[in-house]
Amino acid sequence: MLLTWIAEVADEPLVLEPADRRVETETNTWWLGAEEEDRRALSVPEVVAAFERTAEGIRLRIREMGFGGVATFYVWHDEQAGQLRCSTGSVAADKLPFGGAYVPTDDLGPVVEGFLCDQDPGLVPWSELEAENGQSDQTAPEMDAAPFPVWVRSVGPASH
Repeated sequence: MLLTWIAEVADEPLVLEPADRRVETETNTWWLGAEEEDRRALSVPEVVAAFERTAEGIRLRIREMGFGGVATFYVWHDEQAGQLRCSTGSVAADKLPFGGAYVPTDDLGPVVEGFLCDQDPGLVPWSELEAENGQSDQTAPEMDAAPFPVWVRSVGPASH
């Protein structure tokens, strides 16, 4: 089922509007989950190939639209939600709209492997939660969130 959903992303509505990144993000972002059986049955190369085909489909659509700017298709593993997420934006790979630190990568394998091997998708450890008043639990060790990997693929004619 996951492979079908990945393929369908290439045909979903697509908005490239550099002046309104909010609309881009709302329209072009997809959340993809998988049942435990799917996680066991799928291989990393199968999922990577599906995203590669989707990125190529989006690149062709952007060319047909006549969009002349920078555009990036990107995929990341949202560990808190237990999902793979993907989006397309009229931004360069180093300007993606994340609130935290990320590392652009051209190797999707580790991102997909982390998702497929996630034993407790969507489970957030108690030590990573914040108290109701917004303060961190003072008994938990201080931990800076490590940058997470984001697979990026240039899909616009002006992308570098």
